[in-house]
Amino acid sequence: MNFELTKEQQMVRNMVRDFAENEVKPKADHVDRTGEFPVETFRKMGELGLLGIPFSEKYGGSGGDTVSYALAVEEIGRACGSTGLSYAAAVSLGASPLYYFGTEEQKRKYLVPLASGKELGAFGLTEPNAGSDAGGTRTTAVLENGEYILNGEKCFITNAGYAKVIIVTAVTGKDARGKNMISAIIVPSDAPGVTINSHYEKMGLRGSNTSEIILQDVRVPQENLLGDPNKGFSQFLHTLDGGRISIGALALGIAQAAYDKALQYAKERKQFGQSISKLQAIQFKLADMAMNLELARNMVLKAAWLKDQGKPFTKESAFAKLFASEMATKICNEAIQIHGGYGYMREYEVERYLRDVKLMEIGEGTSEIQRLVIARQLGC
Repeated sequence: MNFELTKEQQMVRNMVRDFAENEVKPKADHVDRTGEFPVETFRKMGELGLLGIPFSEKYGGSGGDTVSYALAVEEIGRACGSTGLSYAAAVSLGASPLYYFGTEEQKRKYLVPLASGKELGAFGLTEPNAGSDAGGTRTTAVLENGEYILNGEKCFITNAGYAKVIIVTAVTGKDARGKNMISAIIVPSDAPGVTINSHYEKMGLRGSNTSEIILQDVRVPQENLLGDPNKGFSQFLHTLDGGRISIGALALGIAQAAYDKALQYAKERKQFGQSISKLQAIQFKLADMAMNLELARNMVLKAAWLKDQGKPFTKESAFAKLFASEMATKICNEAIQIHGGYGYMREYEVERYLRDVKLMEIGEGTSEIQRLVIARQLGC
């Protein structure tokens, strides 16, 4: 087994690391304190081709792979969790469904601007009464005279306030068993009847735009239906499988930043006449943190590799997301503990990492849902 990155993957990682260190990290505290979406940062990311890493050059992408994309998410998340989340959502949720399920016309019209970094996209799945139970979607899309008329409400949608196009899940009818058919429909954010509110006060990831979408008699052409109307549910499950790899990578990046801070502080902080890194209690914490980071990284990259190879990766992406998110929360918490009272203060940054990383156990399927996905993959 070869665990080495290819030269191309190393180049992507190094390029993104330099960009994150020079452009993203210096703005992280400002983004967190103000909740300001880093528009200029995303413009530069688009120019570098970061928003199109896993997409074909034919559609404005960079022609890279999922492994390279996961490395990029980790590096950006390491510098700023807010920017990392918006980046991951723009690629995995905003653009990927178009890439995998769109018609040639849809790809050229909607995917090219997203993959080339000229625009941002969003994915409207979650509703006030349909979170973990995505099958409980209540938004409807009624076909009438060659147009879909959408009515409903979406909540907690990343990037919606800055997106040009939103892929919305909606009930379009009943199947042969009488169950709701959930389809995906492309909705321009400026379509009449679309209202987007960004009023959430969040615990962390404050600079990542999170919005509510209200759809009131929104009309879009029938050709805006994305993929097979009978397979909309399986399509967004596939989308979430890919998204879980990126959330695992993001959790990994935030945890790496927390570990780096903790290690540095432990070496510098003197107590009892020596640096606290010489104390076994602190050494054991750092050893566990380093071990869990490496294990999570291996799982995230394995899931990404499986996806690139066209192999089943549903179980592995759930493994990656579940383990990486839970270990990341523990690492960020331990980083604060190692800092002691200073860790509770904003200037030392580790408190931000804990606030940011908690969402990794909730978004893209809670930890409980990941365990359910894994159990079903085991045939339980």
